Amino acid sequence: MQIAMIGTGYVGLVSGACFSDFGHDVICVDKDAGKIDALQRGVMPIFEPGLERLVAGNVRGGRLSFTTDLPAAIAEADAIFIAVGTPSRRGDGHADLSYVFGAAEEIARALKKPAVVVTKSTVPVGTGDEVERILRETAPEARAWVVSNPEFLREGAAIEDFKRPDRIVVGTENEDAAEIMREVYRPLYLNKAPLLFTSRRTAELIKYAANAFLATKITFINEIADVCEAVGADVQAVARGIGLDNRIGAKFLHAGPGYGGSCFPKDTLALLKTAEDYDAPLRIVEAVVKVNDARKRAMGRKVIQAMGGDARGRTVALLGLTFKPNTDDMRDAPSISIVQALEDAGATVRGFDPEGTEQARPLMPNVRFCDTPYQAAEGADAVVLVTEWDVLRALDLSRLARTMAQPIFVDLRNVYPPEEVEEAGFSWVGIGRPPGSKG
Repeated sequence: MQIAMIGTGYVGLVSGACFSDFGHDVICVDKDAGKIDALQRGVMPIFEPGLERLVAGNVRGGRLSFTTDLPAAIAEADAIFIAVGTPSRRGDGHADLSYVFGAAEEIARALKKPAVVVTKSTVPVGTGDEVERILRETAPEARAWVVSNPEFLREGAAIEDFKRPDRIVVGTENEDAAEIMREVYRPLYLNKAPLLFTSRRTAELIKYAANAFLATKITFINEIADVCEAVGADVQAVARGIGLDNRIGAKFLHAGPGYGGSCFPKDTLALLKTAEDYDAPLRIVEAVVKVNDARKRAMGRKVIQAMGGDARGRTVALLGLTFKPNTDDMRDAPSISIVQALEDAGATVRGFDPEGTEQARPLMPNVRFCDTPYQAAEGADAVVLVTEWDVLRALDLSRLARTMAQPIFVDLRNVYPPEEVEEAGFSWVGIGRPPGSKG
């Protein structure tokens, strides 16, 4: 099939590359000429494991190309995917749909043949209706069906998620459009991926509801971690104990410094705004957003408390800065709030991240960025494990402790057994676990 992908951000680039790997002919479009030029030279705008190799292979195979020329890209397309950004709108938290609607107008003006127009971007309920109205009013003679096809990609595992999805959600009431979408995803038939057809509005809500539920699980276990610290219990054992219940499941029950990234923060806010607009308030999600924001700020205070309550003139090394491992994404990363709290308290902060340094620099202008975790820790009064990158899971703890002015280890991801850290000469602080805990 001929596919046009409008937008070469995280969703558009990964989706376009994977569709081309299925054997479809894909043209990815972006207004940013510099980004398109870089992609044509094989330079990726984001870090995602395996993406560079996937793109290069399909470009060589003639199935994947990049352009700034939208009309040319959609001229022969059977399916046109809108995969542009929908950031939180300044001031009110609503999703900014200007890029989606702008793309819809350009598509309408350029349509030459019948096609499915697919919203791949994460959009509030009713967005598909507005896209359809734009198409109809801009190009009354055009034959186009608007479909919702939300993405469920985890940064750091996006290619695997696309090729082996838990489900594929398609929102349309039109059988012609449904048949085209079946053909688009036919290569996944052998993987037995469930193809769920719903109404368009239902599909739009599924995406937001899924992310809000996962954000709730994360926030729940983080609050349970606080209770564990208060009563002397071990949150990792609690999480295992409740996660073995099939009704609950073990995923997203890892206590930490709070969720961040490109999805959960903006999607929970957008869902809240939609609920308000329809006079159907979501009290649980409201609490999740407030608790998560407070938790990220509290992690800075936790580090200060570990240093005896006074950070003035002290040096703190943060290991891992991105919101999660295997991505360079710094959007709403807990490290941002931690750095702010430490600097407000008079501390000097050093940082190390395997992939996120360039993204972090403009967000943390006073942080000294280091090339290795050991360089960051040299002469520091505390080292804080913020993001659980693989390269940070097997540190030489004794070497780390020897280089520090004061060996304090704050493990915000519970990567290391407390007794192992303490044996290396550290004073250990974790999340929801008593000292010496073995789980």
